[in-house]
Amino acid sequence: MTDLRIAANQGPDAILEQAAVQDLAANLRGPLLKPGDPGYDGARVVWNGMIDRRPALIVRCAGPADVIAAVNFARTHRLLVSVKGGGHNITGNAVCDNGLMIDLSPMKGIRVDPANRTVRAEAGLTWGEFNRETQAFDLATTGGVVSTTGIAGLTLGGGLGYLASKHGLSCDNLLSADLVTADGQLLTASTDRHPDLFWGLRGGGGNFGVVTSFEYRLHPVRQVLAGLVIHPIEQAGNLLRFYRDFARTCPDEMMAAAALMTSAEGMPIAAIAVSYIGDIDKGEELVKPVRQFGSPLADTIASTSYIALNSLIDATVPYGNVHRYWKSSFLKQISDEVIDIAVARTARFLSPMSMVLFFHLHGAAARVDRDATAFGLRDDQWDYDVISQWTNPSEAPQHIQWTRDFWNAVEPFASGEVYVNHLDAEETGRIRAAYHHNYDRLVALKNKYDPTNLFRLNQNIRPTV
Repeated sequence: MTDLRIAANQGPDAILEQAAVQDLAANLRGPLLKPGDPGYDGARVVWNGMIDRRPALIVRCAGPADVIAAVNFARTHRLLVSVKGGGHNITGNAVCDNGLMIDLSPMKGIRVDPANRTVRAEAGLTWGEFNRETQAFDLATTGGVVSTTGIAGLTLGGGLGYLASKHGLSCDNLLSADLVTADGQLLTASTDRHPDLFWGLRGGGGNFGVVTSFEYRLHPVRQVLAGLVIHPIEQAGNLLRFYRDFARTCPDEMMAAAALMTSAEGMPIAAIAVSYIGDIDKGEELVKPVRQFGSPLADTIASTSYIALNSLIDATVPYGNVHRYWKSSFLKQISDEVIDIAVARTARFLSPMSMVLFFHLHGAAARVDRDATAFGLRDDQWDYDVISQWTNPSEAPQHIQWTRDFWNAVEPFASGEVYVNHLDAEETGRIRAAYHHNYDRLVALKNKYDPTNLFRLNQNIRPTV
């Protein structure tokens, strides 16, 4: 048996003796995987099919003790570390090349407390899995817009979702979190325990440790009114002008998004997605303007479950295999100039899987004090995303360039800020823009909890000590 050469956190590669690797495996409840082992290739798959990295070691964590063991091992041996929850982030930072991957995806424990309307959920859960448990009690909290998204990454980056305007972001509903810090301690962060760390976890990403479980506040959510109204792409300009005005009228209970994309049948389309959380009859009145605008090709708005709402667009962004690249920013307004750019450039989609999305942030999520959490971008505004998706790897350069050109054309009209969960790997220079006035406070927190930057494969806040 030979020793193992493995990527270091900093400096030249580390050399691991086989005895050390065997000792790590013996102290885990979950398996330790190496290239060629059964399950290795499946464990390194993430949502973005462009990501094809090969860790030297994968710790498939069965519980917090495995996470502690993995963090201590990585720190002791100076190893490059990545952390996988749901694996849904576009950057693919969940998987490292030739380092140690801490895989939380087997950790799917969840316990709902319907009397107190809270839930404790482990970090390997996706929102689809989470919702199935909480909806058994007609309860929910703000999750993502895609059910295959992991609860961990979404919450730690802020957490935009269908319930945000009524109940705030995912991070606004976080009551506490258990995490393993860089020195191997398991801490609970909340408003009264390590409150500085709790502030940073609500939007600061995976910079301060490995969160093993989350405690959320839940809200009554039963039937919802939701669906798409679809128009031919030729009506995209008129539809987007209608949409921007309609979105500004939405009460907290309603969310409206817009998309330019291609239908499953191959037809270029413009669509408005609406959801109403509350009395269905009242919601029907409020969505009438959307249903009555123009001459839609289809109208799928109906009373449905929150589980169905959370998976409304799952089919457009399937997990794995599909190659993806995107760019994103915030818009304070959807100006006529932005609409003209969007219409002109989506007329030249390079792939039927690509799309442009506008997601309105308003209501409760926009009323939280911008200093209350690390996520401080609390204006009434739109998160907009230019998303390219394709399946032929050789086409990557043209799709990437199309996306960059689109984004560059819109950027003069953007706010200069960005949702940290929508940053690509190449955009380290925009991390300050994701935190604005909170960035220096986050650096101080990084200095305190991870001064050696062990947790660097993320939208990294670099320590200064």
